Amino acid sequence: MRNISKTFGSARALSNVSFSVEAGEVHALMGENGAGKSTLMKILSGAYDADPGGEILVDGSPIDAGSPQKSKAAGISVIYQELSLAPNLTVAQNMFLGAEHHRFGILDRSAARIAAAPILKKIGADFTADDIVSSLSLGQRQLVEIARTLTTNSRIIVMDEPTTSLTARETGRLFDIIGAFKEQGLAIVYISHRMEEIYRLSDRVSVLRDSAYVGTLARDEISAPKLVSMMVGRDLSSFYKKEHSAHEGLGNILLSVKNLGDGVRVHDCSFDLRAGEVLGISGLVGSGRTELARLIYGADKSVAGEILLGGRPLDIRSPADALAAGIVYLTEDRKRLGLFLDMSVSDNVNIGVIGEDSGLAGTLNFARARERADKAIKSLSIRTASTQLSVGALSGGNQQKVLLARLLESEPKIIILDEPTRGVDVGAKSEIYRMIDGLAKRGLGIVVISSDLPEIIGIADRALVMREGRIAGEVLASADKPLNQEEIMTLSTGAADAGAVARQSQGTMP
Repeated sequence: MRNISKTFGSARALSNVSFSVEAGEVHALMGENGAGKSTLMKILSGAYDADPGGEILVDGSPIDAGSPQKSKAAGISVIYQELSLAPNLTVAQNMFLGAEHHRFGILDRSAARIAAAPILKKIGADFTADDIVSSLSLGQRQLVEIARTLTTNSRIIVMDEPTTSLTARETGRLFDIIGAFKEQGLAIVYISHRMEEIYRLSDRVSVLRDSAYVGTLARDEISAPKLVSMMVGRDLSSFYKKEHSAHEGLGNILLSVKNLGDGVRVHDCSFDLRAGEVLGISGLVGSGRTELARLIYGADKSVAGEILLGGRPLDIRSPADALAAGIVYLTEDRKRLGLFLDMSVSDNVNIGVIGEDSGLAGTLNFARARERADKAIKSLSIRTASTQLSVGALSGGNQQKVLLARLLESEPKIIILDEPTRGVDVGAKSEIYRMIDGLAKRGLGIVVISSDLPEIIGIADRALVMREGRIAGEVLASADKPLNQEEIMTLSTGAADAGAVARQSQGTMP
């Protein structure tokens, strides 16, 4: 791709960007959300037209990528972060959607199944061509997307944040497939915010910043400080911000959870949260972290236990009850459960307090709503051209900030953040960490649920570790000693319990 530019109205999304990928190579593309990565790949895929002046070449020959069909014909396929499958159709039907097999003018589903089988075998799928997509796990659906690209003899495959919703095992399988693709001579463009994936997979890394190309690093040049500096244009030596007095005079107990459970996924969970504290909740996928948060927030029904705020029992039967008590919850799935993607930034910020803007005749005070949105945009550094822009048009990091702004408008006492930096770039992560630290300084109680262990260690004052729906233990930090990653992993996996059982079976004392 040479000298690619793209403008939307008066906004410049790409400015004279060049990018290349070779056969048998994984070329990572990095940059903050909003840097232009997705726009560049949408031009490659034919979803967007580039401005005049640039060109795209395959094997040195210019191609016209003016539509998705033309790009696919040139051997280019894109697997987007948001999967684009039809859940009510079979695996085979999804693989050949838009390119169905026909016999005498009638759909030939048998031919599709036969054609799909060797492709599924090639990628090591543990499901069949006849399985309905809605019955598959997220990792399996990701494999269906990959299988779809192989039906068109793709030579260039773009993967946009492919591991965001995958387990460690599913991620390992994806990496094996990428390795096989390299051996077959396919070219892989890999977009990710996860440094460990970049180290493991990439042969080269190119960085975009503020819609422009910054530079490319070869494999032996890649380091976190270099990449972060290229992406944000500034030093992030204090990446994890923890200036609140975590170990000196934390406030009184704000929230007490006692023996809470739903009888199915959460059992007998108890903990306290103090004013000015950042409490991390860690654990493996499926350990019950999100389910515990949803019980506290009233999104799911508890069958045992109690919740106290400032020592007073709460009767939380719905999120409305939690909000009234000053408890807010940021969902891990902001697009499906958090934001109204077709509504404006202003509407999303204001929707939780819309009743405060209604007049005597039931009319809304739009000026007050705009003022509130403008204030949120400024205080949280939300990058948007206008308060009236659809929130679905924002980058992931800015969408997360809009959701945080909505929660803060209710002036909460307790904030529960479930995977607050998932799908968010390095720069936006740093800003969110600073925001969490600032809220703790103000005396709010903050619970952070995260699958990212460095994140928990970097921002939390202590960590609860969940396993199989229960709190398996607590890991403490001190002024001179951070949280211990090995302790957290030992509790998460049950390694200590397994070791004790093994010693008992061998007749030895612990």
